[in-house]
Amino acid sequence: MPLQKTIPIGHNGSVYLWDVTEPELFLSQGISLAPYSVKRLAQMKSELHRRAYLSIRHLMALAGYTDQDLFYDAIGKPHLKDGSYVSISHSFTQTALVIHKNIPVGIDVELQRKKILRIAHKFTPFNAHTSKDILNLTHIWAAKETIYKMASTPGLSFLKDISVFWRAKNTLGGCIRTAQQDVFYDLNGFEIGDFGGVWGMEIEKASAREGQLKEAYATALKKAQIY
Repeated sequence: MPLQKTIPIGHNGSVYLWDVTEPELFLSQGISLAPYSVKRLAQMKSELHRRAYLSIRHLMALAGYTDQDLFYDAIGKPHLKDGSYVSISHSFTQTALVIHKNIPVGIDVELQRKKILRIAHKFTPFNAHTSKDILNLTHIWAAKETIYKMASTPGLSFLKDISVFWRAKNTLGGCIRTAQQDVFYDLNGFEIGDFGGVWGMEIEKASAREGQLKEAYATALKKAQIY
């Protein structure tokens, strides 16, 4: 069972990362799927997608949940019946899960590819031109995807509405600043094999942490280091 890594988030949350190397038959054992999931799995034409889908259910079991505990809302966001927050991601042979009892969380994992150099202008003002920038761009994209998942607001622009800024190595801040909302996020980057990813948490409004991130955002803005 290639659970690669578990990252604790305080006492009430964890990140789980899985390298999907097992065959589909193996992954289909030891878990029970809800009728909705059985139907959804049957509609997947890609074996790799089916294996990733099943591996997520194994990660949920490690976190103490079953597939029956999970449901999706009208826009496709996953939820847990006990009210805990959950986010799911997969890319090729890498799957990721984050769960927290009290705080909205999100996660995104991506295979590092040169293609991101060509499309970077669509989601960030970060000026990148060489292969050395692939991981940074992967983290920027994953950070914005993570925020998008937490915000659950269709139509948000990665380029115009979602901003991220580096605070230290593998540590980012993020925000959504529109006419409707002003929300800040703590973000943490990771690299595992050929993949890069980000998990994050929404910051409570009017908290001391929000004040710190607002200050860090203002500093990054002055230095033109908002991505």
